[in-house]
Amino acid sequence: MSFFQEIPEAPADPIFALTTAFKADPAADKINVGVGAYRTDDGKPWVLPVVQEAKKRLLTDPSAHHEYLPMSGYEPLNKSAAKLIFGEGPTLQRVASVQAISGTGALRLFGELAKKFKIAVTPDSGGRPRILLPTPTWPNHNHLFATCGFDLHMYPYLDSTTMTVDIDKMIDFISKQNPGTAVLLHGCAHNPTGVDPTKEEWKRIGQVIKEKRLLPLFDIAYQGFATGDLDKDAWAIRYFVNELGLECFVAQSFSKNFGLYGERCGCLHAMTTSPEIAAKLKGQMARESRALVSNCPSFGAKIVATVLEDPSLYAQWQESLRIMSGRILKMRQALVEGLQKHGTPGNWSHITRQIGMFSFTGLTKEECTLLKNDHHIYMTQNGRISLAGLNTGNLDRFVKAVDTVVRQTRSESSRL
Repeated sequence: MSFFQEIPEAPADPIFALTTAFKADPAADKINVGVGAYRTDDGKPWVLPVVQEAKKRLLTDPSAHHEYLPMSGYEPLNKSAAKLIFGEGPTLQRVASVQAISGTGALRLFGELAKKFKIAVTPDSGGRPRILLPTPTWPNHNHLFATCGFDLHMYPYLDSTTMTVDIDKMIDFISKQNPGTAVLLHGCAHNPTGVDPTKEEWKRIGQVIKEKRLLPLFDIAYQGFATGDLDKDAWAIRYFVNELGLECFVAQSFSKNFGLYGERCGCLHAMTTSPEIAAKLKGQMARESRALVSNCPSFGAKIVATVLEDPSLYAQWQESLRIMSGRILKMRQALVEGLQKHGTPGNWSHITRQIGMFSFTGLTKEECTLLKNDHHIYMTQNGRISLAGLNTGNLDRFVKAVDTVVRQTRSESSRL
């Protein structure tokens, strides 16, 4: 009898299962709007020009090598990445930064630290760290923090009727939590909804977190990609730190804004109250990273650091971010215009109010299934689509398919 006989079959990951089904579909006109990866208007991956230039420099550098990085990762990346998130200023002296296996690795590193040092453990959490996650959130958040043994609670986030942040219910829920509770916040371009708080709503969220002495954990994977403006996309984090004086953790990914999906490059930052605390915490973060991954990979880290440290490449990168975010915005507008032109039942204006790569369309599970089975259009069952999967070549077909399915399932008077 096998030692592994009783291990059950793993449930399929919704995103990767969708990709597998899409690849197996022989239809020539199939459309994949499920995966969060940027595509050009030709439907192709885009290697950013600055990434190509940075790779060229690294590959022709006679001093280049393949030695291990320190336990904390590539220090030029850590320093540049912290500046990118928090901005210039004395607060950088209070930051502990280590490299991580992109944003997911940064979140997992936070989880292990919280377990080990009783961060976010509250009197009623049964000795486990407690974290609040938004409803809805990226599905891997639940799996990741459950694996780390956290006490998970979901806070209200999206008002599905208005497709806006349900700010009053969110504030009310958070205000009832015990001090020390961790609160996961999407720094910008909320995944899966594309619905972000306004600045005034961020101020209300920050104020209740400060009053209740809660611990913010920002997950930011789309800085610069959401609006095309790196500083604008970091506004909420900087407000919490600079205006409210809050400590926080930030899980930062360079997968989306550099197009380095497979290089797994990111950082975990901890904003503390003093350089001395930051130094101690960084040592423990590096030690925990050693147990998790031994050493982080260097190639993606050196690409990112090369761009962030070179003013000319940095400016070119900003232009690439504007190109990517601009194309996404055009697809949002064209999608809504197309649905309105067809008179598709429902109010679709929320799509243009959303931000970033994704849109929470309001399509039902039944409609998503019909789009896949009858029209070879692949999206997650909650109606989330990646606007990057749309282009001038497939937009009309997508709109017509949505119009057909919505008319099939709803009456003309229905509203999303």
